[in-house]
Amino acid sequence: MSDNLSQSISNRAMSNHAMSNLWPVMDDAIRAVFESMLADGSWGRYHGPHCDQLRASLMDYHQTEHAILCSSGTSAVELALRSVPVGQGDEVVMAAYDFKANFINVLTLRATPVLVDVQPRLPVMDVSQLERACSARTKAIIVSHLHGCLAPMDQICDFARARGISVIEDACQSPGALIGGRRAAAVGDVGVLSFGGSKLLTAGRGGAVITSSMTMAQRIKLYTQRGNEAYPLSEMQAAVLLPQLRQLDDRNRLRCHQATQFCRELNSSTEFEPTMSVATQGDRPSLPCFYKMAFWLSPNAGTTGREQLCRNACMAGIPLDPGFQALHLIHGRQRFRAVGDLTHATDLHHQLLTMHHTVLLQSDAEIVAMGLKLAKLVQEISHRSST
Repeated sequence: MSDNLSQSISNRAMSNHAMSNLWPVMDDAIRAVFESMLADGSWGRYHGPHCDQLRASLMDYHQTEHAILCSSGTSAVELALRSVPVGQGDEVVMAAYDFKANFINVLTLRATPVLVDVQPRLPVMDVSQLERACSARTKAIIVSHLHGCLAPMDQICDFARARGISVIEDACQSPGALIGGRRAAAVGDVGVLSFGGSKLLTAGRGGAVITSSMTMAQRIKLYTQRGNEAYPLSEMQAAVLLPQLRQLDDRNRLRCHQATQFCRELNSSTEFEPTMSVATQGDRPSLPCFYKMAFWLSPNAGTTGREQLCRNACMAGIPLDPGFQALHLIHGRQRFRAVGDLTHATDLHHQLLTMHHTVLLQSDAEIVAMGLKLAKLVQEISHRSST
Protein backbone atom coordinates (compact mmCIF):
# COMPACT_ATOMS: atom_id res chain seq x y z
CA MET A 1 0.00 0.00 0.00
CA SER A 2 1.40 3.40 -0.95
CA ASP A 3 1.94 6.09 1.66
CA ASN A 4 -0.61 8.31 -0.09
CA LEU A 5 -3.29 5.61 0.02
CA SER A 6 -2.43 4.83 3.63
CA GLN A 7 -2.79 8.48 4.58
CA SER A 8 -6.02 8.82 2.60
CA ILE A 9 -7.62 5.86 4.38
CA SER A 10 -6.32 7.07 7.72
CA ASN A 11 -7.81 10.50 7.12
CA ARG A 12 -11.21 9.03 6.27
CA ALA A 13 -11.11 6.74 9.31
CA MET A 14 -10.20 9.53 11.69
CA SER A 15 -12.63 12.02 10.17
CA ASN A 16 -10.65 15.05 11.28
CA HIS A 17 -10.60 13.87 14.90
CA ALA A 18 -7.53 12.93 16.90
CA MET A 19 -8.10 9.27 17.68
CA SER A 20 -6.21 9.20 20.97
CA ASN A 21 -7.01 5.47 20.99
CA LEU A 22 -10.75 6.23 21.14
CA TRP A 23 -13.28 3.98 19.46
CA PRO A 24 -15.69 4.08 17.72
CA VAL A 25 -14.95 6.87 15.27
CA MET A 26 -17.68 9.46 14.77
CA ASP A 27 -17.23 10.11 11.05
CA ASP A 28 -19.54 11.78 8.54
CA ALA A 29 -21.19 8.48 7.54
CA ILE A 30 -22.15 7.66 11.13
CA ARG A 31 -23.30 11.22 11.80
CA ALA A 32 -25.56 11.04 8.73
CA VAL A 33 -27.11 7.80 10.06
CA PHE A 34 -28.08 9.38 13.37
CA GLU A 35 -29.46 12.49 11.69
CA SER A 36 -31.57 10.33 9.38
CA MET A 37 -32.91 8.23 12.25
CA LEU A 38 -33.85 11.36 14.18
CA ALA A 39 -35.74 12.61 11.16
CA ASP A 40 -37.68 9.44 10.36
CA GLY A 41 -38.02 7.89 13.84
CA SER A 42 -36.69 4.53 12.71
CA TRP A 43 -34.36 4.33 15.71
CA GLY A 44 -37.29 3.48 18.00
CA ARG A 45 -39.17 0.94 15.89
CA TYR A 46 -39.47 -2.80 16.35
CA HIS A 47 -39.38 -3.32 12.61
CA GLY A 48 -37.88 -1.00 10.03
CA PRO A 49 -35.55 -1.06 7.04
CA HIS A 50 -32.17 -1.23 8.74
CA CYS A 51 -32.09 -4.83 10.04
CA ASP A 52 -33.26 -6.13 6.69
CA GLN A 53 -30.58 -4.09 4.91
CA LEU A 54 -27.90 -5.33 7.29
CA ARG A 55 -28.91 -8.97 6.84
CA ALA A 56 -28.80 -8.57 3.06
CA SER A 57 -25.43 -6.79 3.21
CA LEU A 58 -23.88 -9.46 5.45
CA MET A 59 -25.10 -12.25 3.16
CA ASP A 60 -23.72 -10.47 0.11
CA TYR A 61 -20.41 -9.64 1.80
CA HIS A 62 -19.86 -13.20 3.03
CA GLN A 63 -21.49 -14.91 0.03
CA THR A 64 -23.76 -16.97 2.26
CA GLU A 65 -27.45 -17.83 2.22
CA HIS A 66 -28.40 -16.77 5.74
CA ALA A 67 -27.49 -14.07 8.27
CA ILE A 68 -29.26 -14.08 11.63
CA LEU A 69 -28.85 -10.94 13.72
CA CYS A 70 -28.65 -11.21 17.50
CA SER A 71 -27.81 -9.37 20.69
CA SER A 72 -24.09 -10.17 21.10
CA GLY A 73 -21.18 -12.25 19.88
CA THR A 74 -21.66 -14.46 22.93
CA SER A 75 -25.28 -15.12 22.03
CA ALA A 76 -24.18 -15.75 18.43
CA VAL A 77 -21.90 -18.57 19.62
CA GLU A 78 -24.73 -20.03 21.70
CA LEU A 79 -27.06 -19.93 18.70
CA ALA A 80 -24.41 -21.49 16.48
CA LEU A 81 -24.04 -24.34 18.97
CA ARG A 82 -27.82 -24.79 19.05
CA SER A 83 -27.89 -24.88 15.25
CA VAL A 84 -25.65 -27.98 15.14
CA PRO A 85 -27.42 -28.98 17.48
CA VAL A 86 -25.24 -29.44 20.58
CA GLY A 87 -26.94 -30.69 23.73
CA GLN A 88 -26.58 -32.64 26.94
CA GLY A 89 -23.85 -35.28 26.83
CA ASP A 90 -22.21 -33.97 23.65
CA GLU A 91 -18.61 -32.80 23.36
CA VAL A 92 -17.27 -29.67 21.66
CA VAL A 93 -13.57 -29.37 20.81
CA MET A 94 -11.90 -25.97 21.18
CA ALA A 95 -8.48 -24.48 21.82
CA ALA A 96 -7.40 -24.11 25.45
CA TYR A 97 -6.47 -20.51 24.63
CA ASP A 98 -9.78 -18.93 23.63
CA PHE A 99 -12.42 -16.46 24.79
CA LYS A 100 -14.00 -17.58 28.07
CA ALA A 101 -17.58 -17.10 26.83
CA ASN A 102 -17.13 -19.83 24.20
CA PHE A 103 -16.28 -22.31 26.97
CA ILE A 104 -19.24 -21.17 29.09
CA ASN A 105 -21.63 -21.45 26.16
CA VAL A 106 -20.72 -25.12 25.75
CA LEU A 107 -21.41 -25.71 29.46
CA THR A 108 -24.69 -23.79 29.19
CA LEU A 109 -25.92 -26.37 26.70
CA ARG A 110 -24.85 -29.11 29.20
CA ALA A 111 -22.15 -30.32 26.86
CA THR A 112 -18.46 -30.88 27.66
CA PRO A 113 -15.64 -28.67 26.32
CA VAL A 114 -12.67 -30.70 25.08
CA LEU A 115 -9.53 -28.56 25.17
CA VAL A 116 -6.64 -28.97 22.74
CA ASP A 117 -3.34 -27.15 22.66
CA VAL A 118 -2.35 -24.30 20.36
CA GLN A 119 0.69 -23.94 18.15
CA PRO A 120 3.90 -22.72 19.85
CA ARG A 121 3.60 -18.99 20.67
CA LEU A 122 0.47 -18.69 18.51
CA PRO A 123 -3.22 -18.38 19.48
CA VAL A 124 -4.04 -20.91 16.74
CA MET A 125 -5.50 -24.39 17.29
CA ASP A 126 -3.02 -27.25 16.81
CA VAL A 127 -4.74 -29.36 14.16
CA SER A 128 -2.58 -32.39 14.98
CA GLN A 129 -4.43 -32.68 18.31
CA LEU A 130 -7.90 -33.10 16.79
CA GLU A 131 -7.72 -36.86 16.24
CA ARG A 132 -7.04 -37.47 19.93
CA ALA A 133 -9.69 -34.96 20.97
CA CYS A 134 -12.63 -36.38 19.05
CA SER A 135 -14.87 -39.19 20.26
CA ALA A 136 -18.24 -40.66 19.35
CA ARG A 137 -19.80 -37.80 21.35
CA THR A 138 -18.07 -34.97 19.45
CA LYS A 139 -20.63 -32.74 17.74
CA ALA A 140 -18.68 -29.59 16.90
CA ILE A 141 -15.30 -27.86 16.78
CA ILE A 142 -15.11 -24.17 17.68
CA VAL A 143 -12.31 -22.45 15.75
CA SER A 144 -11.41 -18.86 16.68
CA HIS A 145 -9.33 -16.43 14.63
CA LEU A 146 -7.56 -14.39 17.31
CA HIS A 147 -5.19 -11.44 17.53
CA GLY A 148 -4.48 -11.11 13.79
CA CYS A 149 -3.87 -14.85 13.36
CA LEU A 150 -5.92 -17.07 11.06
CA ALA A 151 -6.55 -20.75 11.73
CA PRO A 152 -5.90 -23.38 9.00
CA MET A 153 -9.56 -23.76 8.09
CA ASP A 154 -9.07 -26.09 5.12
CA GLN A 155 -7.35 -28.69 7.30
CA ILE A 156 -9.86 -28.33 10.11
CA CYS A 157 -12.90 -28.49 7.83
CA ASP A 158 -11.56 -31.50 5.90
CA PHE A 159 -10.96 -33.32 9.18
CA ALA A 160 -14.39 -32.45 10.57
CA ARG A 161 -16.45 -33.19 7.47
CA ALA A 162 -14.86 -36.62 7.07
CA ARG A 163 -16.26 -37.41 10.52
CA GLY A 164 -19.63 -35.66 10.36
CA ILE A 165 -18.56 -32.95 12.84
CA SER A 166 -19.72 -29.33 12.44
CA VAL A 167 -17.21 -26.46 12.39
CA ILE A 168 -18.23 -23.28 14.22
CA GLU A 169 -16.02 -20.42 13.03
CA ASP A 170 -15.59 -17.61 15.56
CA ALA A 171 -14.73 -14.48 13.56
CA CYS A 172 -15.65 -12.02 16.31
CA GLN A 173 -12.09 -10.63 16.22
CA SER A 174 -11.66 -10.93 12.45
CA PRO A 175 -14.59 -9.54 10.46
CA GLY A 176 -13.61 -9.14 6.82
CA ALA A 177 -10.49 -11.30 7.00
CA LEU A 178 -9.81 -13.41 3.92
CA ILE A 179 -8.96 -17.10 4.28
CA GLY A 180 -8.09 -18.64 0.96
CA GLY A 181 -10.24 -16.10 -0.85
CA ARG A 182 -13.24 -16.60 1.46
CA ARG A 183 -14.45 -14.36 4.26
CA ALA A 184 -13.85 -15.37 7.85
CA ALA A 185 -17.14 -16.66 9.34
CA ALA A 186 -18.12 -18.13 5.95
CA VAL A 187 -15.57 -20.96 5.73
CA GLY A 188 -16.93 -23.25 8.45
CA ASP A 189 -20.43 -24.70 8.61
CA VAL A 190 -21.62 -21.77 10.69
CA GLY A 191 -19.82 -18.56 11.65
CA VAL A 192 -20.25 -15.86 14.26
CA LEU A 193 -19.59 -12.12 14.38
CA SER A 194 -19.57 -9.66 17.27
CA PHE A 195 -20.62 -6.01 17.16
CA GLY A 196 -19.49 -5.20 20.70
CA GLY A 197 -18.33 -1.76 21.74
CA SER A 198 -14.64 -2.26 20.99
CA LYS A 199 -15.01 -4.45 17.90
CA LEU A 200 -14.03 -3.54 14.33
CA LEU A 201 -17.75 -3.42 13.48
CA THR A 202 -19.43 -1.87 16.49
CA ALA A 203 -22.94 -1.01 17.61
CA GLY A 204 -22.09 -1.09 21.32
CA ARG A 205 -23.63 -4.57 21.49
CA GLY A 206 -24.82 -7.11 18.98
CA GLY A 207 -23.78 -10.04 16.85
CA ALA A 208 -24.67 -12.21 13.88
CA VAL A 209 -24.68 -15.85 12.82
CA ILE A 210 -23.58 -16.58 9.24
CA THR A 211 -24.36 -19.84 7.42
CA SER A 212 -25.41 -21.32 4.10
CA SER A 213 -27.21 -24.20 5.82
CA MET A 214 -30.98 -23.83 5.71
CA THR A 215 -31.27 -26.45 8.45
CA MET A 216 -28.96 -24.59 10.81
CA ALA A 217 -30.67 -21.26 10.13
CA GLN A 218 -34.08 -22.81 10.74
CA ARG A 219 -33.01 -24.30 14.07
CA ILE A 220 -31.89 -20.85 15.21
CA LYS A 221 -35.13 -19.21 14.10
CA LEU A 222 -37.24 -21.83 15.85
CA TYR A 223 -35.33 -21.19 19.07
CA THR A 224 -35.31 -17.37 18.94
CA GLN A 225 -38.80 -16.61 17.59
CA ARG A 226 -41.16 -16.63 20.57
CA GLY A 227 -43.90 -14.28 19.40
CA ASN A 228 -41.10 -11.73 19.37
CA GLU A 229 -37.35 -11.86 18.83
CA ALA A 230 -35.67 -13.30 21.95
CA TYR A 231 -32.12 -12.17 21.00
CA PRO A 232 -32.78 -8.88 19.19
CA LEU A 233 -30.51 -6.47 17.41
CA SER A 234 -32.21 -3.08 17.24
CA GLU A 235 -32.92 -1.00 14.16
CA MET A 236 -30.62 1.70 15.53
CA GLN A 237 -27.74 -0.76 15.93
CA ALA A 238 -28.24 -2.14 12.43
CA ALA A 239 -28.27 1.36 10.97
CA VAL A 240 -24.88 2.31 12.41
CA LEU A 241 -23.33 -0.99 11.31
CA LEU A 242 -24.17 -0.54 7.63
CA PRO A 243 -21.68 2.27 6.84
CA GLN A 244 -19.01 0.53 8.92
CA LEU A 245 -19.42 -2.63 6.84
CA ARG A 246 -18.89 -0.56 3.69
CA GLN A 247 -15.70 0.90 5.19
CA LEU A 248 -14.41 -2.38 6.62
CA ASP A 249 -12.14 -3.51 3.78
CA ASP A 250 -10.38 -0.14 3.57
CA ARG A 251 -9.84 -0.02 7.31
CA ASN A 252 -8.63 -3.62 7.43
CA ARG A 253 -6.09 -2.92 4.68
CA LEU A 254 -4.88 0.10 6.62
CA ARG A 255 -4.55 -1.91 9.84
CA CYS A 256 -2.52 -4.60 8.03
CA HIS A 257 -0.25 -1.98 6.48
CA GLN A 258 0.27 -0.18 9.78
CA ALA A 259 0.84 -3.44 11.68
CA THR A 260 3.78 -4.15 9.36
CA GLN A 261 5.08 -0.61 9.84
CA PHE A 262 4.70 -0.86 13.62
CA CYS A 263 6.69 -4.09 13.73
CA ARG A 264 9.55 -2.51 11.77
CA GLU A 265 9.86 0.24 14.35
CA LEU A 266 10.04 -2.21 17.24
CA ASN A 267 13.52 -3.37 16.22
CA SER A 268 12.40 -6.93 16.90
CA SER A 269 14.32 -8.75 19.60
CA THR A 270 14.00 -12.15 21.20
CA GLU A 271 12.60 -10.45 24.31
CA PHE A 272 9.49 -9.00 22.61
CA GLU A 273 8.29 -10.29 19.25
CA PRO A 274 5.15 -9.81 17.16
CA THR A 275 3.07 -12.97 16.90
CA MET A 276 1.39 -13.47 13.53
CA SER A 277 0.17 -16.48 11.58
CA VAL A 278 -1.81 -16.50 8.35
CA ALA A 279 -2.63 -20.00 7.16
CA THR A 280 -2.06 -20.37 3.42
CA GLN A 281 -4.89 -22.01 1.48
CA GLY A 282 -3.38 -22.90 -1.91
CA ASP A 283 -2.86 -19.91 -4.19
CA ARG A 284 -5.97 -18.09 -3.02
CA PRO A 285 -5.50 -14.79 -1.14
CA SER A 286 -5.49 -14.64 2.64
CA LEU A 287 -5.55 -11.39 4.59
CA PRO A 288 -5.78 -11.08 8.39
CA CYS A 289 -7.35 -8.23 10.26
CA PHE A 290 -6.37 -6.84 13.60
CA TYR A 291 -8.87 -6.31 16.39
CA LYS A 292 -5.90 -7.07 18.60
CA MET A 293 -2.26 -7.40 17.65
CA ALA A 294 -0.31 -9.99 19.63
CA PHE A 295 3.22 -9.91 21.04
CA TRP A 296 5.29 -12.56 22.80
CA LEU A 297 7.14 -11.31 25.89
CA SER A 298 10.09 -13.38 27.05
CA PRO A 299 9.62 -15.28 30.33
CA ASN A 300 12.75 -13.46 31.50
CA ALA A 301 10.58 -10.38 32.15
CA GLY A 302 8.58 -12.26 34.77
CA THR A 303 5.06 -11.44 35.94
CA THR A 304 6.16 -8.12 37.45
CA GLY A 305 7.90 -7.04 34.27
CA ARG A 306 4.88 -7.93 32.17
CA GLU A 307 2.55 -5.92 34.40
CA GLN A 308 4.95 -2.98 34.47
CA LEU A 309 5.29 -2.96 30.68
CA CYS A 310 1.50 -2.88 30.25
CA ARG A 311 1.18 -0.03 32.76
CA ASN A 312 3.97 1.99 31.18
CA ALA A 313 2.61 1.43 27.67
CA CYS A 314 -0.91 2.50 28.62
CA MET A 315 0.44 5.62 30.31
CA ALA A 316 2.27 6.38 27.06
CA GLY A 317 -0.97 6.09 25.08
CA ILE A 318 -0.34 2.55 23.77
CA PRO A 319 -3.23 0.23 24.75
CA LEU A 320 -1.22 -2.89 25.64
CA ASP A 321 -2.76 -5.58 27.83
CA PRO A 322 -2.34 -9.26 28.74
CA GLY A 323 -4.06 -11.71 26.39
CA PHE A 324 -6.75 -14.21 27.38
CA GLN A 325 -6.44 -16.45 30.39
CA ALA A 326 -5.99 -20.08 29.33
CA LEU A 327 -9.24 -21.94 29.90
CA HIS A 328 -7.70 -24.93 31.68
CA LEU A 329 -6.08 -22.62 34.23
CA ILE A 330 -9.27 -20.78 35.26
CA HIS A 331 -11.83 -23.62 35.35
CA GLY A 332 -12.16 -26.69 37.52
CA ARG A 333 -10.90 -29.87 35.89
CA GLN A 334 -14.32 -31.51 36.27
CA ARG A 335 -15.80 -29.02 33.79
CA PHE A 336 -13.77 -30.11 30.74
CA ARG A 337 -11.69 -32.84 29.14
CA ALA A 338 -8.13 -32.00 28.13
CA VAL A 339 -5.91 -33.48 25.44
CA GLY A 340 -2.32 -33.57 26.67
CA ASP A 341 -0.77 -31.07 29.04
CA LEU A 342 -1.67 -27.91 27.02
CA THR A 343 1.85 -26.53 27.39
CA HIS A 344 1.65 -23.92 24.65
CA ALA A 345 -1.70 -22.55 25.86
CA THR A 346 -0.16 -22.23 29.32
CA ASP A 347 2.73 -20.27 27.80
CA LEU A 348 0.32 -17.86 26.09
CA HIS A 349 -1.51 -17.38 29.40
CA HIS A 350 1.72 -16.09 30.94
CA GLN A 351 3.56 -14.47 28.03
CA LEU A 352 1.15 -13.08 25.43
CA LEU A 353 0.34 -9.37 25.24
CA THR A 354 -2.19 -7.71 22.94
CA MET A 355 -2.47 -4.19 21.55
CA HIS A 356 -5.85 -2.71 20.66
CA HIS A 357 -6.58 -1.94 17.01
CA THR A 358 -7.07 1.81 17.44
CA VAL A 359 -3.29 2.24 17.28
CA LEU A 360 -3.34 0.86 13.74
CA LEU A 361 -5.65 3.63 12.47
CA GLN A 362 -3.07 6.29 13.27
CA SER A 363 -1.07 8.18 10.66
CA ASP A 364 2.29 6.86 9.46
CA ALA A 365 4.15 9.39 11.60
CA GLU A 366 2.20 8.39 14.72
CA ILE A 367 2.80 4.69 14.02
CA VAL A 368 6.54 5.29 13.82
CA ALA A 369 6.53 7.30 17.05
CA MET A 370 4.49 4.69 18.94
CA GLY A 371 6.62 1.81 17.68
CA LEU A 372 9.80 3.53 18.81
CA LYS A 373 8.21 4.42 22.13
CA LEU A 374 7.16 0.82 22.80
CA ALA A 375 10.60 -0.46 21.78
CA LYS A 376 12.15 1.83 24.38
CA LEU A 377 9.75 0.63 27.09
CA VAL A 378 10.58 -3.00 26.26
CA GLN A 379 14.30 -2.23 26.51
CA GLU A 380 13.77 -0.72 29.96
CA ILE A 381 11.88 -3.80 31.18
CA SER A 382 14.49 -6.14 29.66
CA HIS A 383 17.30 -4.20 31.35
CA ARG A 384 15.59 -4.39 34.74
CA SER A 385 14.96 -8.13 34.41
CA SER A 386 18.62 -8.79 33.57
CA THR A 387 20.03 -6.85 36.52
